[in-house]
Amino acid sequence: MKKRTILLTVATLLAAAAVCFAADSPFMGTWKLNEAKSKIGAGAAKNSTVVYEAAGDSIKVTVDGLDGKGNAAHNEWTGKLDGKDYPVTGDPTMDTRSYKMVSAHTLSMTVKKDGKVTISGRIVVSADGKTRTSTTTATDSMGMKVSSVAVYDKQ
Repeated sequence: MKKRTILLTVATLLAAAAVCFAADSPFMGTWKLNEAKSKIGAGAAKNSTVVYEAAGDSIKVTVDGLDGKGNAAHNEWTGKLDGKDYPVTGDPTMDTRSYKMVSAHTLSMTVKKDGKVTISGRIVVSADGKTRTSTTTATDSMGMKVSSVAVYDKQ
């Protein structure tokens, strides 16, 4: 009984530590696109708002904006920053997304559709935590590469 109690306590502490880490992450919060500082490639999606929030021991990322054709777009992802694929809902152009911590202020990201990588990139939060820059390369429906640099301001 004592061993079970100790294991349960350790598991609870690890889960709490993960939530605390997520809450202290410079990525957490609401980010709004600064179009003047951004260079969105022709035909690329324009994510106007990105929200990172704690979801238990995971992180939820909610994206709102426009798809590559100018239509309203919304998608959600919940997972961990461990480089593993987790499902994306709300966007027919992607099935999974993965994020991996590169450093305290840098994430790498990979988006897949039907197991094939369609978007890859890096997301960097400035040292002061006020700016988030997402640099991506996507493959459009015609197989062409589209590069974008999106700059976001913390809200």
